[in-house]
Parts: sequence; C-alpha cells; structure tokens
Amino acid sequence: MAIWRLFSTITNTIKNPNSNSRTYSTSFLITKTPKSLRKKRKKPESPRTKHVQHDSERIQHFENILKRDTHFRFFLKTKDYLSKQPQQVLRLDEAGKLYRELGFPRGRKVLKFLQRHPLVFETYRHDNDKIWFGFTDLMDEYLEEEKRVLNELEGHRIEVVRKLLMLSANKRIPLSKIYHCRALFGIPEDFRDRVRNYPEYFNMVVEADGKRVLELVKWDENLAVSALEREFVVDEDRVKRAFQFKVKHGKLLDLGEQDERKLNMLNTLPLVSPYSDGAKLDLWTLEAEKYRVGVIHEFLSLTLEKRASIHHIVEFKEELSLTKHTYAMLLKQPRSFYLAGTEMNWAVFLKDAYGEDGALIHKDPQVVFNEKLCEFADKQKLEIE
Repeated sequence: MAIWRLFSTITNTIKNPNSNSRTYSTSFLITKTPKSLRKKRKKPESPRTKHVQHDSERIQHFENILKRDTHFRFFLKTKDYLSKQPQQVLRLDEAGKLYRELGFPRGRKVLKFLQRHPLVFETYRHDNDKIWFGFTDLMDEYLEEEKRVLNELEGHRIEVVRKLLMLSANKRIPLSKIYHCRALFGIPEDFRDRVRNYPEYFNMVVEADGKRVLELVKWDENLAVSALEREFVVDEDRVKRAFQFKVKHGKLLDLGEQDERKLNMLNTLPLVSPYSDGAKLDLWTLEAEKYRVGVIHEFLSLTLEKRASIHHIVEFKEELSLTKHTYAMLLKQPRSFYLAGTEMNWAVFLKDAYGEDGALIHKDPQVVFNEKLCEFADKQKLEIE
C-alpha cells in the first residue's frame, strides 16, 4: 500500500505542478534497457577484415599458409635486415624504431619478439652499457647453408629472370622491382651485382633519373613456353579445364549442362600465350582477358611457392599489362586460382601446385631449406640427440 500511495503522489505531482504536495525524484525508475540486455550491433565488415572467400567455400590450408606468414614475419624480416648490417649486429634501442624494417607492431618492445627465437638471436651488453643483438652461432651455420643453396641455384634463378623479362611488355623491368620481390622468386640479395656476369642475357641501363633498368638482350624461343603449354603435352584434358570463359546467353536457348559446357569450351579455346605481345591487344576484348589470365598463371608458376600477394601483383602491373580489375578477373577463374585473405590484403595461389594436404607437390630446394629454417627458428631449446 505504501508503494501505491508513493506512486499516486508522484503522478499527482506531475499532473498538478502548482500543488503544494512534496515533489519526489523519479530517477530511480528504469526507463532504458540496461546495456547488458541490449542487442549488440554487428559492425559492418570492411575490406580490411572481410574475407575474400565465403565460409562455405574457404579452403583452410591456403588460409593457414597466410597465418604462417604472419607468424614468421618478424623472424624473416629481421634476419634479412640484420644480415645486411656491418658485423651483423644491431643496437637494441635503435631496433625499437625499425618496426617496419623488422616486422613488428609499432609501440611494442622488440626484445619480446627477439626472445621468441632464442636459438636465432642473442643479446649482449657492450662496454658502453648498451644492449646489442645478433645471430647465434647455430644461426650462422644456417646462413652459410643458405648461401650454398643460393649459389647452387643461380643458373635456374637467371632463367627465371629471363622469363620475367620475356613476359614484360617492353622486355625491360626496373631492377628495384625485381629486388623488392626477390624473396618471391628465390633471388639472392646480391642479384644486382650478379647480373653483370651475364652480359649475353641482360643489359643494364641507367635512365636520366638514376633508375637502373634491366633489359633483355636476346629472345629465347625455348624459354617462351608456358607451364600450361608444357602440361598440355602430359594432360590435355586438365589444361582445357584450367580456365573458363562463359558465353552469355538467354534462357530461351534452354541449354543442358553438357551443351553449355561445350559452348563455353568454344569460347575458352584456344588460349593466348603469355609470351605473346599482350600490350597490343584491345584492352576489353576476350583475347586480352585470356592473355591477362594466362600471364598471371605463368607469373605464379615462376615463383618459389606458386603464390603471390596483392603487393607483388601490383608491383608488376605495368610490366604484365594488367588492369585494376585483376582481383575480379581472378575470382572468375576458381579452377586454377584460389584467393585467400581479406579483400584489402589478399594472396593468389595456383591450386594445382598444391596437394590435398596443402603442401606443395614439387618443392624447390630453397623451399625445403626455408621450411627447415622456420622449424629451427620456432624451437625454444636445442634438442640433444
């Protein structure tokens, strides 16, 4: 009853504000839904976070490869940067400012990332009381082995660069672009010096702005054979199914599945060689799209792991005569390409180069070494046999 009288008094006060009744605060009444009971609004996905593939179409072993790249980013970038330093050492306080070069998030302590790889990096205090870090003796042995592998594969890497130049529109590529993407093709750090030993293949030109450009000296018909053309000899049917360029038609045709497949095949074949002069093709014709799809396929086949990121594709956009619609073009060819990652930061894989377990079917010797190196870098202590 007391509660009822209190509620009646409050109501009368609101209705008759000029009355002599005592006013009461209504702040104790719950007029809004508590935050804990409110429905959480789902944030709209942005290209930075939205996956390329829908959950139902996602191939997890390709997505896991990108996660592995993230896991080893600091180790690989720091290894490359430290290898180029005098005496291969770096002061810790200076390293903290090199978050881009060393591959760790801005504002984080670099020491914590170094401690994740105790068999690779070691720290020590210098006479001036400054902390420095460098490679362990075990890591030095791996670096020497890496040099031997690179030297043994030099002839094959020279061939890869020759084919890259043959793919390019003007048979020339700025040397800085090849250097920037050197890890993609397994090209050594000192490649810019090594090409001088092959004047029969390459010509170095220094332009007016100081840019060094690598030019092809002589076209080689034996190298102008794509990976798909070589595969055609072994498995003709598989190559015919590699790409699909659908014919647009109305429903009135009432084509069956087999008839539609035959019609699409007529549109798909013949393919256009990536070593043809694609720059001369009309930009939006079917032949031009066939060329661009083929050139991406051949470009990926020259890489170590038969994959490349959006940054690598953009790097060679002009040389490969690509358009801004490359992303959409690759999505239309799911038989040969798989796009992993997010819409803003994606990578493209050659699907046929990987087995059902997500491992490369044919591994380059440098890939084998890299896998062994990453396995070593992930260990916390040395295993005594």
